Order: sequence, then structure tokens, then C-alpha cells
Amino acid sequence: MQMVQERTADTQILEQKTVLPSKQAVPEVIEDFLCNFLIKMGMTRTLDCFQSEWYELVQKEVARLGALGNVPDVYTQNMLLESENKSLKTDLKHYKQAADKAREDLLKTQKERDYHRMHHKRIVQEKNKLISDLKGLKLHYASYEPTIRVLHEKHNTLLKQKMLTSLERDKAVGQISVLQATLRHMEIGHSYHAPHVKVSSKCERGNASEGPTQRSLREAKEQSKYKAKMKENIKDSEFPSDMQPDQNLYLCNENISPAKFDYKLNDIFRIHELPVSCIAVHPHKEVLITCGEDHLWKIVELSKGNVLFTGFGHTDWLSDCCLDNSGSKMATSSGDSTIKLWDLFKGNCILTFEGHNHAVWSCTWHSCGDFVASSSLDTTSKIWDINSERCRCTFYGHTDSVNTIEFFPYSNILLTGSADKTLSIWDARTGKCEQSLYGHMHSINDATFNPKGHIIASCDACGVTKLWDFRKLLPIVSIDVGPSPGNEVNFNSSGQVLAQASGSGVIHLLDLKSGQIYKLMGQESEVNTVVFSHNGESLFSGGSDGTVRTWS
Repeated sequence: MQMVQERTADTQILEQKTVLPSKQAVPEVIEDFLCNFLIKMGMTRTLDCFQSEWYELVQKEVARLGALGNVPDVYTQNMLLESENKSLKTDLKHYKQAADKAREDLLKTQKERDYHRMHHKRIVQEKNKLISDLKGLKLHYASYEPTIRVLHEKHNTLLKQKMLTSLERDKAVGQISVLQATLRHMEIGHSYHAPHVKVSSKCERGNASEGPTQRSLREAKEQSKYKAKMKENIKDSEFPSDMQPDQNLYLCNENISPAKFDYKLNDIFRIHELPVSCIAVHPHKEVLITCGEDHLWKIVELSKGNVLFTGFGHTDWLSDCCLDNSGSKMATSSGDSTIKLWDLFKGNCILTFEGHNHAVWSCTWHSCGDFVASSSLDTTSKIWDINSERCRCTFYGHTDSVNTIEFFPYSNILLTGSADKTLSIWDARTGKCEQSLYGHMHSINDATFNPKGHIIASCDACGVTKLWDFRKLLPIVSIDVGPSPGNEVNFNSSGQVLAQASGSGVIHLLDLKSGQIYKLMGQESEVNTVVFSHNGESLFSGGSDGTVRTWS
């Protein structure tokens, strides 16, 4: 009961609305207001005067001063508004700074967006290019299917011939064993004349029953033995030691073929189905020799561009070709790891050198005509003796693919350029590296001597062409026409003009006297090779579209 009564009392207390008196805001007194105002304004001297006079009045006239009252609410409200205004201005300043920073971040983000958008477009273009290249490779692969089918048929035919040959060989071995057994039996019986007659009759029957396959095998063995004996009798060629160039020839070339730079596109000849890799000008006839990635080399007439002869024999793309001084023989290098020598008058292959482990990039003739040098992807270079038909020397030293090789005119010195960014100078007689030239920052694609032999020109995969003083073995000048790669460099017959074939489809001509660079535009695809005519009046270029263009 007591608990119930207490709860009832508590409920009644809660139901009663107790209103607490509101605390009235006490307005600020006048003297405090004035003191605060003077302090806020920094008027300390006025504040000191006011306080001294105020307290004197307070002591004298207390009753009258007490009736002055407080400061009206308007002034207090103004002061509050001013302080609030100041705080708002401070916040506004902070917000403006934040807005400026946000604006800068937005501009930065927009620039990054534009950069990524351009990068995306470039990637899309590269993707489309790769797709088109892939389609081209598929078509290229499809073109090989008929050839592969024919090769399979030939392979099956050869297997059948091999089986027939093995059967005939087993039959002949059986006949020989029977003859030997008969001869042994007759010797035991002490009949010396009879077995001789019987054996001769058996041999005659064996020769009479010899098939065409056995006869061809026997002739091939005899021919190979004869060739081996002939090779043993042939001695190695000797490197010449007293070769001297004709200085009057250089003076004549300088006078006959002055520097020319205003070449214009004259003719376009479609010679190969695949890119043209090399062009050589015949030393005595008005013809060109071109090599392509379609496994063929061709002799082309200069006047009308007619193909006079097509050479077959390599099983992969051709990389380079060079003629001897007489113009009767030619050497070609190929991706099938071989170097072939050709008789240009007959058009047949007279010799094949095998020894490289990978594709052969370049080849060059010695001035005497007895040696051919080659450079390969297997990081080595080799010298081949044409008379003894063997490799005389292998050069080791480069750490990457050897892309170019050339003999110094009328000497036994070799120049090689490699993907390890170095040029090396070798003694062909000893096989030793005499000097290495450093300076290129990218893979060296080609290097050559000028006609006098005192300047070396080289170009790399980033379009940089360098000239070197061969006598001092020091760089002369570096010309950057990149970023497209420089595929080949060649001097004209006077040595005053250097031509560079560029991957951008432009032919750059460098005037060695003035240092000025001229450009020949008109090649629709990558320029793989460029060469001058002997009189310097014409220029020939080969592109990746399989065409040869003449400039005059």
C-alpha cells in the first residue's frame, strides 16, 4: 500500500506542469561596453584616460551614474553581427582556397583523362595494325600450303625410291654372300680354275642384272670420291699482299660525277612479290641485280625494267648479294644459313657454302676474287676460300647478331657491324680483331667504306648515322634522322654524297662537304636498300612493297 501511494504521488507531480522562470539576458553596462570597444580598437591611451576619469566620477556621483542604465541591445547586436561577419569572411576565404585547389585538381584530372584517351586510341591503332599484319601472315602462310603439299608428295616418292633401293641392295648382298660361299667351297675342293670361271660368270650376271638405281648410286659414289680427291689436291688460296688501288680512278670519279641532290622519281618497277632486300649495280652492263624475300634473285634491265633472268636455289629469303670485280660471278646470302656463288653468264649455282648455324645477313667479295666473307645471326663471321671450297677462318668476338660485313678496298681488312652496338675491324689473314668502335646506342644495321676507304659510314636501328675517320679510328659526326631505323647506307662513286635508306619511306642524302641533309619523298613503304649508279646520275631504291624505284 505504501508503494502504491508513493507511485500515485509521483504521477501527480509529473502531471503538474512546472514552468521554470526564464533567465533574462543581462544587457551589458555602458562602462564595460566602452572598455571592450577601446580594447578591441587598440586605443590603450584613450582607455587609460577613460578609466581614470570614470572611476573619479563613480566616487563623486554614485547616485547619478547609477541611473545611466545599460547599453541598448542594438549596439550589442551590431557587435555580434560584426564578429559573425568576420568569421564568415574567414570561412569564405578558406572555401575560396579549397575551390581553387579543387579547380587545379579538376584540370589535372582532365589532362590525365585526355592522355589516357590518346593512349587508348594509339593502342587501338596498334591493335588494328597487328590484326591486319596477322591477316597478311595468314594469307602468306596459306600461299605456302601448295608448296608444302608438293614437297610432301616428293618426300613420299623419295621414300618409295629409298625402299626400292634398299630391296635391291639386300638382293645384291644376298648374291654376294652366295658367291662367297661358292668360292669358299671351291677353294676347299682345290679347284682353282673352275671357281674363277664361276665367279666371273656370277659377276657378269650381277652386272647384267644391275638396275638403274644401283648404277646411279655407284656413279654418285665414284663422283663423290673423285671430288674428294680433287679437293685434297687443290691448295688454299693465298691472301694478296701487294694490291694497290688506282688513285687516278678516284680522281676521275670525282670529276665525272659531281655531287647531285635534286633526284626525282623516274620509274617504278614491280620486280618481287615480297620485299626487296638488296640491289647491286653491274660494273660493266646496264643491268641491276635484285634480291627479295620471295627466295629469288633477278637480273633487271635498267632502261625498261624488264626481268632478263630469275635465279632459283635458295630455300628461304635472300638478305644480300655482291658482285666480283669482273661482274661474272655473284654471291648471295640467305635465311637458309647458306652462301651461294652464281655464274651470271650461265645463271647456275656453281658453289654453296654451309657452316653458319643461323640466317646469314651479309656477304662481300675480296678484291682479288678468291675469297668471300659472310656475317650471320649466330654472332660469327666467316671467310670462304673459293678455290679450296672451304671455310678458311671464323671470327668470334661479337656478342649479338653480326648484321653487316665488308672488305676494306684492296686490302685484307674486314669491317663488321653488329647488334651489340659495335663496329669491329679484323685482319682476314689472322682472324684477330684489331679495333672496336663504340658510339652507337642501338643495333647497327649497316656499315660501309667510302670509295677512297678513309671514311666509314654506319647506321643503326634508331635512325642515327655516324661517320668515322678510319685512319684515326675516331668519330667525325653523328646525324640523327630517326626515330625510324636506318636500313642501309651507301656512298656515290665520288664519295661526296651518302644515301641512307630509312624505315619511314624517306631516302636521306647527306652532303659531306656542307653537312646539309636532303630528303627524297615518294617511296610508299619502308626503304630497305639504296644504291647509286656508277656515274652518280641515277639512284635506285628497293622497298618492302616489292618495287624498285629509279631516281634521276
